[in-house]
This record gives sequence, C-alpha cells and structure tokens, in this order.
Amino acid sequence: MQLERKFLLNGKLIEGYVDHKQLSAGSGLLLRNIHKSYGAEKAGEILTNMFKLGVKVLLKRGFTTGLEETDLAPESVKELDEEIAKAYEKIDKLIINYNNRELEPLPGRTARETLEIKIVEALNAARNNTGKIVAKNADPKNSLMIMSAAGRGKLLNLAQMAACVGQQSLQGRRIRDGYSKRTLSCFPQNDLHAESRGFIKHGFKQGLKPVEFFFLAMTGRDALMDTALRTPKSGYLYRRLSNAMQDLKVEYDGTVRDSGDSIIQFEYGEDGIDVTKSEKGTIDVEKIISQVIN
Repeated sequence: MQLERKFLLNGKLIEGYVDHKQLSAGSGLLLRNIHKSYGAEKAGEILTNMFKLGVKVLLKRGFTTGLEETDLAPESVKELDEEIAKAYEKIDKLIINYNNRELEPLPGRTARETLEIKIVEALNAARNNTGKIVAKNADPKNSLMIMSAAGRGKLLNLAQMAACVGQQSLQGRRIRDGYSKRTLSCFPQNDLHAESRGFIKHGFKQGLKPVEFFFLAMTGRDALMDTALRTPKSGYLYRRLSNAMQDLKVEYDGTVRDSGDSIIQFEYGEDGIDVTKSEKGTIDVEKIISQVIN
C-alpha cells in the first residue's frame, strides 16, 4: 500500500530518506499516515521498531561529534569578518542619519523605532549570511551537518558555534536596560551601536568577550523565567477553556449544542471536518481514492 507518493511502497523506501519531516511531532507525515491507515497500536509498534533499529545501528557504528568539526578555513573566517563589517558599516550610516534627523520613519513608527527595526534587520541578515557561509564551506559528512539535516538541531546552531552567536533579544527587542542611559558601565551614554546593545559577533568556539557573555547570561535568565512562568499560565488557561466547553456536543442533526440545547454552531467547526481525520483542516480526496484503488 502506498503511504506517501514516491516515498514508500510496500514497506520499502524507494526515494529520499526518513527525517524529521516524516517522524517529528510537528509534521510527522509518515506516522500520521500509518496511524490513519492502521490505527494507534500499529503506529506505536512501528515507532518502537524504528527506535530499536536506531539503537542497533548506533551500537554498531556509533555517532559522535568533536570540536574540530566547527573549524573553519582561513578564507571562510575572512568572509565572515567582511560580512559582519558590512553590517556594522550599514548600522553606522543608520545612526548618523538618525542623529542628523534624516532617517525617514516607517509608517506608524517613530524615528527611534524605525532605527531599531532597521538595525535588527541588518544584524539578523548578517547572522543568517554567516550561517550560509558556514554551510557552504562545511563538509556534508560532518556530524553536525548530518544532525542538522536529520532535524536534531538547526544549521543556526552550527553557525553559532563556529562563527557568530548573533543579536540577543530581551523581551522582544535589543537590550537597553541596565545603567543610566546605557546597558553597561563600560559603554558611553546613549550608545546605539551593535556591541553595546547585545550583539555577539563571536562564536562559542572562539570564546565570548566578558561583555558578550554577560548579555548572553541576561537573555538566558529571561528565557528561563519566561518558561517557568508560562507553563502554569497556559495550564490554567487550558483548564478554564475545557471547563467552559465541557457541556458542548455534536447532535445527530450536525449542530453543536450546549446543555440547554441552545445552538452554538450550525455545523461543527463551521466546515464539518473532523480534525483528527484531516490534514491541516482539509481532506485529500485524491489520496483517499488512490489508496482505495491500490
């Protein structure tokens, strides 16, 4: 039975490879199709067998990574330095235009907000370009590249280790809190440049400057607190939502009604599609027909 066109046929892999797109929690196309076609028990059994197969392979061949896999050629290092220098040059021009009141504000934004948006865009573009440079010069057989292709981490993680960590954000914007009119005492007042506002131009392999390490610790602490506070908040919201909806049910006439028999929806979900049997809210009729015919 064909589960995915040009991918699996009668249990044999005929094209491509099995990665996070087929097995991850976010997409998991292969697992979803198996679950839909054969049920939860069979899907669980196949997933267990895949896990056991992975363990067997790793026991035989092993998989590891070393610090040398983040090494860059001298040409790549020069290219990275040039990319960050270009971003710094662009930021300097933006700051000069802002100070001379020549920076044109974006619609609905002040000049200062526009400056921040354009600086962040320039720094993010520089970091993304450093990632492309690292990927271009990295060996495809590099363990970190293999992990990235398999979905266990991203190319960005390799770029942060080898080249540039990038801009640190605190509550969705560049770091600006700290001392009076400056982030740290070692910077001049009202300094808007990248390094004084949380941009880390070094990679973890090279080592961070004390200021960069401090900014990284700031955002790490903020993320830790945010995670700790968000968990009970989302749990409580779900509890409130489930309590509010616990008396709703779909009647035989297709309407959604509450315990007082009042109509909440004339059709479930306003389209009548069972989300557990659909893919992103739609039903692939052609796929169903091909499965029945085959």
